[in-house]
Amino acid sequence: MAGPVIVKPEAIEAESFRLIDAEVGPHQFDEQQWPVVRRVIHTTADFSFAETTEFSFAVVSRGIAALRGGAKILCDTNMVLSGINKTRLATLGATAVCHVADKDVAAVAKEQGITRSILALRKGVAEGCNIFLIGNAPTALFELLRLAEAGKVDPALVVGVPVGFVGAAESKEALYQSDLPCICCRGRKGGSAIAATILNALMIQATG
Repeated sequence: MAGPVIVKPEAIEAESFRLIDAEVGPHQFDEQQWPVVRRVIHTTADFSFAETTEFSFAVVSRGIAALRGGAKILCDTNMVLSGINKTRLATLGATAVCHVADKDVAAVAKEQGITRSILALRKGVAEGCNIFLIGNAPTALFELLRLAEAGKVDPALVVGVPVGFVGAAESKEALYQSDLPCICCRGRKGGSAIAATILNALMIQATG
């Protein structure tokens, strides 16, 4: 069986982007937004994200500024955290954490009968996180919205892309309708890889 015609990684990526650009054609995204959406499509091979991905006003510029300012990032799962490009993160002087597996979070969540994602979100807020990557837990996104409405957190960026059937679409719709600076994908689709991809795409712009 013959192997692939293109074998250099950078050439494969460039050809992939060319094919994505050609298939999507004219679109509503600006020069800062499209590289983010294109990388999501590249990660998933799912062109529906060109229809469902939404950006609040000037959110890419705001996110880049926060990253260049040494942002502290909260991830809702360790899968999101593992997908972040650590080299670029260090170059920007930013940090990323995930508290969902912390022993204290697990203990209090069990005691109170609520999800660990809610407690992990609260812990991140208390630590001063200002970028939030939510790829799996609608409960975390709803809690972030509640805390923001109460004036307890003022995010520089919320990447809200939880995947699933219970609360996922609703939490993203609530985020989109809020005043928070956000990038989200409406509907049921989303996930850890997409949350990490969006941050990585922003870091490429922030370091480039």
